[in-house]
Amino acid sequence: MDWFAFQTGATAFIIAFAAASAFFVAFKYLYQLVTPYHESSLIRQGNTAAAVALGGALIGYVLPLASALSHTVSLPEFAAWATLAGVIQIVSFIIVSRLVYKALAARIEAGEMAAALYMASISIGVGLLNAACMTA
Repeated sequence: MDWFAFQTGATAFIIAFAAASAFFVAFKYLYQLVTPYHESSLIRQGNTAAAVALGGALIGYVLPLASALSHTVSLPEFAAWATLAGVIQIVSFIIVSRLVYKALAARIEAGEMAAALYMASISIGVGLLNAACMTA
């Protein structure tokens, strides 16, 4: 095993993982600011719908984040794609919750799984499209 090659690769891995983790945490924080309900409180109270909706949003964001990690060659390029992916996910939530399905927030707060699965599915679908578009 070439120790120098491993060290170089491991250093690149740690930097990429740290950057991706920072973007993930920032997205989670910003997403929760945009939603009209408080996911953390609802989840602590046992609201599965809030957990599913948030989980879908997080998966929907991580998909393009992983694509960006795979297809970019520099940290600034990755940061630009990660930012764009986050904006697209948040805008898709705003469009769905305020224009398409106005009762979404109330239904998730009430613990209705149908609303949560609908939002999670949209978030994951947007994330898949987002990730695929990054490869073009």
